[in-house]
Amino acid sequence: MKLVVVESPAKAKTIEKYLGPGHKVLASYGHVRDLPPKDGSVRPDEGFAMDWDTYPDKAKQLKAIADAAKSADALILATDPDREGEAISWHVQEVLKKKKLLPKTVERVTFNAITKSAVTEAMARPRDLDEDLIDAYRARRALDYLVGFTLSPILWRKLPGAKSAGRVQSVALRLVVDREREIELFRAQEYWQVAATFEADGTPFTARLVGLDGTKLDRLSIADKAMADTAKAVVEAGRFTVASVETKPLSKNPPAPFTTSTLQQEAARKLGYAASHTMRLAQSLYEDGLITYMRTDGVQMAGEAISAARKAVADRYDAGYLPDKPRQYSSKAKNAQEAHEAIRPTDFSKARAGSGDHARLYELIYNRALASQMASARLERTTVELTDGAGRATLRATGQVTLFAGFMTLYDEGRDDPADEEAGRMPALRSGDTPTKTGVSATQHFTQPPPRYSEASLVKRLEELGIGRPSTYAATLQTLKDREYVRLDKNRFIPEESGRLVTAFLERFFERYVSFDYTAELEEELDDVSGGRLDWQKLLETFWRDFKPKAGEVMEQKPSDVTAALDQFLEPWLFPAKEDGSDPRACPLCGTGKLGLRGGRFGAFVACSNYPECKYTRRFGQGEDAASEGPAEIGNGIELKVGRFGPYLERDGARASLPKDVPQDGLTLEMAEKLLSLPREVGSHPDTGLPITASIGRYGPYLQHDGKYARLSSTAEVFDTGMNAAVVKLAEAAAGGARGRGASREPIAMLGAHPESGKDLKVLEGRFGPYVSDGTTHATLPKTADPKTVTLEEAVALIDAKAAKGPAKGKRKTAKKAPAKKAPAKKAPAKKKA
Repeated sequence: MKLVVVESPAKAKTIEKYLGPGHKVLASYGHVRDLPPKDGSVRPDEGFAMDWDTYPDKAKQLKAIADAAKSADALILATDPDREGEAISWHVQEVLKKKKLLPKTVERVTFNAITKSAVTEAMARPRDLDEDLIDAYRARRALDYLVGFTLSPILWRKLPGAKSAGRVQSVALRLVVDREREIELFRAQEYWQVAATFEADGTPFTARLVGLDGTKLDRLSIADKAMADTAKAVVEAGRFTVASVETKPLSKNPPAPFTTSTLQQEAARKLGYAASHTMRLAQSLYEDGLITYMRTDGVQMAGEAISAARKAVADRYDAGYLPDKPRQYSSKAKNAQEAHEAIRPTDFSKARAGSGDHARLYELIYNRALASQMASARLERTTVELTDGAGRATLRATGQVTLFAGFMTLYDEGRDDPADEEAGRMPALRSGDTPTKTGVSATQHFTQPPPRYSEASLVKRLEELGIGRPSTYAATLQTLKDREYVRLDKNRFIPEESGRLVTAFLERFFERYVSFDYTAELEEELDDVSGGRLDWQKLLETFWRDFKPKAGEVMEQKPSDVTAALDQFLEPWLFPAKEDGSDPRACPLCGTGKLGLRGGRFGAFVACSNYPECKYTRRFGQGEDAASEGPAEIGNGIELKVGRFGPYLERDGARASLPKDVPQDGLTLEMAEKLLSLPREVGSHPDTGLPITASIGRYGPYLQHDGKYARLSSTAEVFDTGMNAAVVKLAEAAAGGARGRGASREPIAMLGAHPESGKDLKVLEGRFGPYVSDGTTHATLPKTADPKTVTLEEAVALIDAKAAKGPAKGKRKTAKKAPAKKAPAKKAPAKKKA
């Protein structure tokens, strides 16, 4: 019997059917081991030795693989055909080797599509594991670990409110922040365009003024209305004749089939999909055998695929749409060992597949691949210049005509920031013609700042800079969103205050490690490792030799010194020069103090140097107006103020924070009264007779009854939830958290579901400090971690590491026995109270 290991159960069933008797196909369900999230998992002083722990939720899969290996004659590792797939195969082999269950014959096979022909051909051509790719994987994991586990504790201690930093993640965040700085520094410039409309042979067209009184005009030459009116009058008075006609043929070639990066970009442009959503859909299409492997830098298709595509073009269109020779595309991959076939359908006779988002993504992949083997589009571009009889004005009109659509009949590549619409059709004009002038206009315009990054344009920019690799982009962008370093507004990235502060910190103290050139060079060195041109340990030694002392130097600095350095670094942004020349740091409240950046428990803020006598503060990232305008009168003695933790309401000393889902603009007196009146009593619980109250706490809106809590989804629910709904929500909350004492208290934070177990992860306050829990496993947070800013990824790592420690569970039970003996003593007061 041959044991075949793949990554997903969907693939396992299909491949076992293809291979038939004598083969047992099992799934690893992705990676089975990783570096445990604790100090010492990578040991630089021991040649960068690494400790690998198996994922606790993979125990069942690994046991099945180990049991099957006992009776297997051969192990065939058939995981995905990339660096990660090679690493998974290596991990499976190492686990079996450690258990002394490794069959004598171990082979590695890869296939680019889950079809019977692709699988059977791959099985006939086995190879050994690629040690160079495995070394590159180990180097990348060690780098990411060393950066993350060195920088993140520094951030926690020196930069309150910061969550984490990562090698590629931090550089991607810097791109977003840099673009926002460009936008903020941008000053719009006014300009005017003068144009005339004409008609010839019944066809209208527009010509723009490009020359006036012997001066060539560029876009910004006409700077104001007065100049525009003068130019307009000249055009209105002129009688124009065609001075020249220039016609140029153009040919537009189809784009290559998709790579991972271009698929993410086009799916974002055309379908509005996030990169992570695109990759999930593509993974599903691949496992269903509908497309080839979706993590690739390659742009070429296999010979049989090109033949199938050309046949599909011939069947669908006439002969003019099929080029004489097959189109060949050259790969831009920097490492030939990682260059695979482009993403394409496995069957070109299947133009549609599935439904919903799957169908839309499949159609995009199909059309792009098919169009790549179609004829070029033929266009014609005409430029006409017209001059007036007095020689004062020159007008220019351009038009583009599609003579033959070619591949554009099926597919035209999108653009991140489309330019002006393509010029329209032009009438047939000859030199000396005098088309009829039908109107003249002068329109005002303003220069525009560079656009914020979309997912598509950010992925494109990362690829252009050589930062990261296409297979990692989706996870990188998702991490930025999960950590709330950025937010998406109209599908564009905007940096949050925390993101700007982290970027400033890294630029100020770790400038080299967030530079674009250095990060790109590191990627090239990793490619050299996977190509066998560089030793992985040498790469790590060079990196660690410089990085470790730099990190130690920053860790030794006092938080106040770090804040002072950031105050100077961010001065142009926090305290921009004023038009009247006054001191931008002068306190607008007391007039004598100086404003400066301060660090607090909840993050950075700006405060007056005369504190506590002067109470002026404003949140980091807010302009002077956010605090200097003073309190806003709402009515009935209620004032809306802005403090270091954001806006709040105050009346006669009573305060209430303004929830995030209640906008300051349009805040009504009725809502202000409601917020100040909290907590609201919903009524008495029908079972206990005790009151149920609704309020807004430090971590959002909630219900409370007899010391137990249930989370509400919005501020509106605090005031609208009735008795029946409240009882149900409290019961559901109790049922969901019945396994631990922490369930009876309001969680510090709800983090989301564990990606493997599906259990909800939350941060709770325990007897010995804050901890993370999934209802079964509890993991204490590090002392340096802020419980309010723990991310889902960090929680998953802590839970998985805790669950992996079998002996620790026994110790935990033993530790609990001592307090249990004192339980009767605790019950006595409870009876007395009853």
